[in-house]
Amino acid sequence: MSDPSLQGLVQDPRFDQELGTAIDLFGSTPGRWRVLYHNDGDGIASASVAALALSRLGRSWHLSPLQGVERAGVERVLRSTRGPLLVVDTGMSFLDLFVQHAHPVVVLDHHIPPGKVPVSRSLAVVNPHDWGVDGMTELSASMLTYLFARRMLPDALDLIAFGLSGAVADRMHVGGFHGLTLRLVEEAEGKGALRRRRALNLSGGSLEEAIASSLDPYFVGLSGRISTARTFLSALDIPASSPVGALSEEEQRRLASALLSHLLAQGARPEFCERIREELLYLPAPGWDVHELSRLQNACGREGEPSLGIALALGDPSALARATKLEARWREGVLENLGRLETPGTLHREPHLQWFEAPQPDLAGTVAGLALTYFADPTRPLVAFSPKGEALKVSSRGTLWLTGQGLDLDRALRAGALKAGGEGGGHAVASGATIPKGQKAPFLEEVGRIVGEQLHGLHGGTAALAEKTPAS
Repeated sequence: MSDPSLQGLVQDPRFDQELGTAIDLFGSTPGRWRVLYHNDGDGIASASVAALALSRLGRSWHLSPLQGVERAGVERVLRSTRGPLLVVDTGMSFLDLFVQHAHPVVVLDHHIPPGKVPVSRSLAVVNPHDWGVDGMTELSASMLTYLFARRMLPDALDLIAFGLSGAVADRMHVGGFHGLTLRLVEEAEGKGALRRRRALNLSGGSLEEAIASSLDPYFVGLSGRISTARTFLSALDIPASSPVGALSEEEQRRLASALLSHLLAQGARPEFCERIREELLYLPAPGWDVHELSRLQNACGREGEPSLGIALALGDPSALARATKLEARWREGVLENLGRLETPGTLHREPHLQWFEAPQPDLAGTVAGLALTYFADPTRPLVAFSPKGEALKVSSRGTLWLTGQGLDLDRALRAGALKAGGEGGGHAVASGATIPKGQKAPFLEEVGRIVGEQLHGLHGGTAALAEKTPAS
């Protein structure tokens, strides 16, 4: 049964056509469905929505995480799968494999298809780019999975918590949700399923702990350093031991102003400085804070326990305490790596990009994104290299401002990985690859060449781009 409130949500008829085809294929295929998902925050949130929806529909399921974009991993999953497959937040690069599977496959993904989607009665692909919605900025895979669930479960409004958890993990909340996700947020709010409020974007026990543990925003010289955070608060005549929620309105304004000045001084782009005070979302029942949920689920994936993030969604009473410990450990690792990147010489600058060595692969993408956001050169995308057996794992990050100037990391990393004998892909603003060891130089050369063309063609090169960067 389709939720009538979703009718007319997207004007392009392909929206209803693709979702309808996928739901028909799902509905006509009995038995247990294997859910294949990417083990990052959006993928875990997508799998959470899928598992809860399948359970409510009386379907049995089995969840399998997929790391990175390795074709061999997908091939292993398909060889061991004796039934239908639901693929969320991954799969657009592997449609040629899915179409050969002996059982039905439904793919819910928001990455740009690298080529033509194969036609088959046993393969249904739902992708927002097909119906005029930007999957990079407007609809995460988790929110797409939420739409899939809502088409079958009219009373599934509560699942938006996990849809938004993935959207926050993919940073679609920066500057405020917009487009289709915003319409879905407004619908949930109007029906009393979701509440929004603006607050100081700090979490933790005392103020000094909250500032010292802050990742997003990241405060150079303060994050990861409780003694300097204490000194910073003392200079403002604000008690460092005060609980975050105990500040008066005047103290909140004074602290927000001082933190904003700190971010601007360290070179953070203005749109990210605005995150000092942010719109927070929570569900009155069961009381989820969407941003905290996203941090927990994302950390579970980054710490190698994605199933714990899904157990959290399924209501496992022990999952919250375990996930909280993992999040603290993950946060500590990210803070340590970001602190290291503050040291001169650790960020290597090329003509059109910058890069660094990341010893922990599961932290590399997060570290790259936060470093570029808050203190690295904002005119060049940032690439991280991590050892992974006999290969190098590559994570790259840009900003929406850079993509607005022409940057497309999906295309750049696909081409760079191909030249280096590997494979890659993702979003224009964030992409990944796996390449053989010893192929860093040709990879950087090719990616740098393409990024230079993307930015040079519109703006006269990176030097000219730097001149166009809005003053921070």
